[in-house]
Amino acid sequence: MSQTVTDTAPALANDRDLFSKFDPLIAEREALLATGVRDPFAIVMDEVKSPTLAVIKGQETILLGTYNYMGMTFDPDVVAAGKKALDEFGAGTTGSRVLNGTYQGHREVEDALKEFYGTSSAMVFSTGYQANLGMISTLAGRGDYVILDADSHASIYDGCFLGDAEIVRFRHNSVEDLDKRLGRLPAEALKLVVLEGVYSMLGDVAPLPEMVAAVRKHANCMILVDEAHGMGFFGANGRGVYEEQGVEKDVDFIVGTFSKSVGTVGGFCVSNHPKFEVMRLVCRPYVFTASLPPSVVATAATSIRKLMHAGEKRAHLWKNSQRLHKGLTDLGFTLGTKTPQSAIIAVILTDQTQAVAIWQALLELGLYVNMARPPATPAGTFLLRCSLCAEHSDEQVTQIIGMFEAAGKAVGAIA
Repeated sequence: MSQTVTDTAPALANDRDLFSKFDPLIAEREALLATGVRDPFAIVMDEVKSPTLAVIKGQETILLGTYNYMGMTFDPDVVAAGKKALDEFGAGTTGSRVLNGTYQGHREVEDALKEFYGTSSAMVFSTGYQANLGMISTLAGRGDYVILDADSHASIYDGCFLGDAEIVRFRHNSVEDLDKRLGRLPAEALKLVVLEGVYSMLGDVAPLPEMVAAVRKHANCMILVDEAHGMGFFGANGRGVYEEQGVEKDVDFIVGTFSKSVGTVGGFCVSNHPKFEVMRLVCRPYVFTASLPPSVVATAATSIRKLMHAGEKRAHLWKNSQRLHKGLTDLGFTLGTKTPQSAIIAVILTDQTQAVAIWQALLELGLYVNMARPPATPAGTFLLRCSLCAEHSDEQVTQIIGMFEAAGKAVGAIA
């Protein structure tokens, strides 16, 4: 006897399923949208005209939330390299790096990274998230320790979970707490200390020389620095905060991404460790993931080589950061750092209601920024995150400050 197939879902005991744990978040989002604001996480850019300008719902909008720090997305040489690779090698690789997924372009971008960083090895991943996931989980496993800043990026935490290492957190940017917690661990245990050059929410910079000195007091420690938000901008060669602060010889691994200053997508790790190449055989997020398309690695290689000679761009980006920081401070906004420390400037707001109100007011004025809230931000912190670009003109920075003044006054955030 055949069964009748119906379109009705099976009855659920107590009307609960695996999605029930998200009900509070769903209710919060629905309540927010019921007030008439746009969904902050559903913005569509209908047209992107340049690294700093897009069209959103028919309105020209200045982009101040894209992480496109060096403005390489529209660089003519970068775009031409991508088009050429697309014609010559096709749309994708359909394979992992260890099988059929290593093309000429993958070796070229790794060579560019080695030249850029002055290292003996470079390994490219499909995203920056996977670079952290892969490196941390492979280096530190069961019985090992990962010591990390409490404000570390989600990819760093996820790398710890995947590797099943013991996680030890220290207070954000606290050298004293880092030293103390290392001192409590067994001397014979293997340890990986993970730091970030620039922390993406507040835009503050780590005191790497002091932290490295604290780490080197303890046995069996290696140091990995994530320079996702420092590459291209900091240091004489644009390598990152660790270069600018003079600890290049004291760091074992540098992890980074192509999705910020390089202007495309992908991740990497560079190192001078003599055994580094074995990572290609044992790192699961590298071995079991399809490799980047030929057009992407071609754009990345071209961009990286141009970033080696981007001193003028770096200088202009610093000027933009200093101008915007001063302008917003003078208006009365509370910022994430007392002085401009990076290309990220965080505007701290009182609560979610105020954050959403200013975010929407800015969008209506023609300015796009990122709105962030816990758990992405420190507990109880709601902010608008501005990420400046070397391609923002002086006139655009003046416009941005004026837009913040108008939006802040409209919602009562400033006098």
